[in-house]
Amino acid sequence: MNPAVRETLTAAVTLLVFAIVGSALLSGTFSLTRPQIIASEEAQKRARIAETLPPGSFDNDLVRAARPLPADPLLGLRQPGQYYLALKAGAPVAVVLEAAAPDGYSGEIRLLVGIRADGRITGVRVTAHKETPGLGDYIEAGKSRWIHTFEGRALGDPPDALWKVRKDGGAFDYMAGATITPRAVVKAVHQALKFFEQHRAELLTVSPPPEERSRT
Repeated sequence: MNPAVRETLTAAVTLLVFAIVGSALLSGTFSLTRPQIIASEEAQKRARIAETLPPGSFDNDLVRAARPLPADPLLGLRQPGQYYLALKAGAPVAVVLEAAAPDGYSGEIRLLVGIRADGRITGVRVTAHKETPGLGDYIEAGKSRWIHTFEGRALGDPPDALWKVRKDGGAFDYMAGATITPRAVVKAVHQALKFFEQHRAELLTVSPPPEERSRT
């Protein structure tokens, strides 16, 4: 065999072996770490959802209690989402809705809205946004108190006409130079309350355990 051809084949085989070994190592590492990654993501999600509810107000695993939500305009969801039913001693006490403000300054703002069974907000948290650094900090619970202004609010409190930032004649404060972002969040939270009111009975229905459903 021509030496040049032999060298080319040897190099090609060596590269192929390295590629196979590398792929196997990556695959093995992914398989080994995937359970830890999933567990970490679930823990973060569980903690973020729990932030929207008062401590001790529920005793079930909210992530495991996840239920589907439609891509409803009132929730601002372009794709189906989820909501989380909070129980205390087996009785429904609140829900946490996934929602979105599609009209943020730099795009969609993802939210979690906690609502008690009586229709009052327990907490709101922003889970994702692309707002301008600095101005977008205004809506993050870890960087500003503004998001807490929704706690205790409900439909009619304030009246529907006042679910706006003060610049628009509403009841909610805003940061100078950052009107669009809080305006979008206020509107999204108000819409989420309307969705809850329209679907309250369905959202708060406690489904029987799987074993009971299988016998019916």
